[in-house]
Amino acid sequence: MKISEILDQIDLGSFALPEFQRGYVWNRDQVKKLMMSLYRGYPIGGLLIWVTKTDPTITRGDGQLTPGVVNLILDGQQRITSLYGIIRGHAPMFFDGNANSFTGLYFNIKEEYFEFYIATKMKDNPDWISVTELLQLGASNYIGKADPERKMFLFNYLDVLNRLNNIKDTDLYVLNVTGEDKTIDVVVEIFNNVNTGGTKLNKGDLALAKICSMWPDARSEMKKYLKQLQGAGYYFSLEWLLRCVTVYMTGRPYFAELDKYSIEDFKNALYKTEQMIGLCLDHIGSRLGLDHDRVLASKFAIATMIGYIHAQPSAKLDNAHWNKLMYWYIHTFLWGRYASSTESKMAQDMNIIQEGGGVEGLLRLIRQQRGDLNLTPDDFWGWSTGARFYPLLYLLTRMNHAKDFGSGLELTHNLLGKNSTLEVHHIFPKDILYRAGKSKAIVNSLANYAFLTKETNLEISNRRPEEYMPYYAQKQPGALESNWIPVNPELWKVENYEVFLQKRREQLAKGANEFLQSLYNDSVPHTNIENFADRLAPNVLNEEEENQLAEISYWMEENGLNSGERNYVIDDNGHDVILDLAWPDGVQTGLSKPLALLLNESEEVYAAANRCGYTYLTNLQDFKEYVKANYM
Repeated sequence: MKISEILDQIDLGSFALPEFQRGYVWNRDQVKKLMMSLYRGYPIGGLLIWVTKTDPTITRGDGQLTPGVVNLILDGQQRITSLYGIIRGHAPMFFDGNANSFTGLYFNIKEEYFEFYIATKMKDNPDWISVTELLQLGASNYIGKADPERKMFLFNYLDVLNRLNNIKDTDLYVLNVTGEDKTIDVVVEIFNNVNTGGTKLNKGDLALAKICSMWPDARSEMKKYLKQLQGAGYYFSLEWLLRCVTVYMTGRPYFAELDKYSIEDFKNALYKTEQMIGLCLDHIGSRLGLDHDRVLASKFAIATMIGYIHAQPSAKLDNAHWNKLMYWYIHTFLWGRYASSTESKMAQDMNIIQEGGGVEGLLRLIRQQRGDLNLTPDDFWGWSTGARFYPLLYLLTRMNHAKDFGSGLELTHNLLGKNSTLEVHHIFPKDILYRAGKSKAIVNSLANYAFLTKETNLEISNRRPEEYMPYYAQKQPGALESNWIPVNPELWKVENYEVFLQKRREQLAKGANEFLQSLYNDSVPHTNIENFADRLAPNVLNEEEENQLAEISYWMEENGLNSGERNYVIDDNGHDVILDLAWPDGVQTGLSKPLALLLNESEEVYAAANRCGYTYLTNLQDFKEYVKANYM
């Protein structure tokens, strides 16, 4: 099929360029190489198209096409998007990327090469012509529009102009994947087998692409809601939101199930799902104090919660039921229920829900994985803000009447206010511990963390516990104990740091078990459910390292690349290791090795990352240079 015919079919709506998670990532050099290959008559590869049925009530284009069928361009998106932008002069529908990559392409008719417009080089220079203008008008009309003197000049290069214009008539081989048996699961497998040298396609990408072919505003509507959640301090992916909608609508976690429903069903389900997400966040924030993204663990558990709530009569979801559901939710992130094989774990949970197993049925699956759900001091051996027990420590501080050392104010979220923030306080200052020869894992042990107000944290600064603890013990009696801090002065000395950690782990385990049991038994005080999903996000103050990781995530996103996963847990021979920022499937999924950014880590972490097959960088500049060299 000719390139011009393919673009016509895109305009009519028969062919669709679906916007996958990766979006448009080509740069100007790749666009120039594509055009030079076409100009010289070199092969540029064919297209893989999924011919799939859609909602029969949907029509596209001028209405002359057979309704209920759409051709989704799977392999060849970057090439066709580039050609569409150059020839049409604007980006196609569903475009997500940098249009400057194909805007302003010019051609030197004397030297026969492509460059992007540079005024100082090309303005008033007759050797340069606009590729878009030439391809839109055709060689003859382009020359016909010129003044007499310019016409004579252009006629000398008529063969060159015709060769450039004939790019539109280049035939591309089109492979159609069609048939009732070609489900989302099958098509993804076909695509990834054919496209062995490119970015892998996932089922969420393809499912959303098909939805967008029928409802072009679907992605923008979903992104609008995700943006709203970001404003409230919660960061979720498109695929996560689609998973939530899928569970709500189908009672199953599989994207292929979406094929059974109309686009109107999907629109209604999206609206209802957004309401349920807000409901879940409100209860998690109000009942557990987990009020922003840094402490909101086990995000896929929210999708399961949506399926659970949807399957229950509303009258059944009383206070006791919600508390037990929160008990289950906490255990999903403590034991990594959805850390691997997410879809299959969700399917198991949804089966329990559909069979009427209730929260007890869901807990039974976790007990099969974990055994005893009672916490022990050893469970608090984790370290860093990425550890699974970090949200639990924050939760206990917020909900168990812990008091600020300096002000004596209870750190309960509703007393501090929704726009307040707590800062992480190292009970034993980091630099003092490092000078004492302690490793990063020991320095950043969870048992060395407490949450305080900004004022108290600044007031303590870098003082040793043996210096500041006696003062606060006298100023605010009971404040130290409320934060599960051993009050034996001998344990406040650096030489007794490890003993301090062990004693605090014991007290944390005791406090955690008491709180969890109160949820399970519905003996917690009554909680007013507040609005967290629509509020203004709290100011979560990060340390320097956290700011650096956030900077890299945003930089990757701005450059059209995967932003990575913060505090990613890898299994190193049965031991959990936290990677600061990771791309477990590679920056371009399935195309490259796993990648990680590790800041100020120990040799043990570097070795674990290496054993697990990760390429890792240890500073921001080296990381950026690596990404530029390999992915830009």
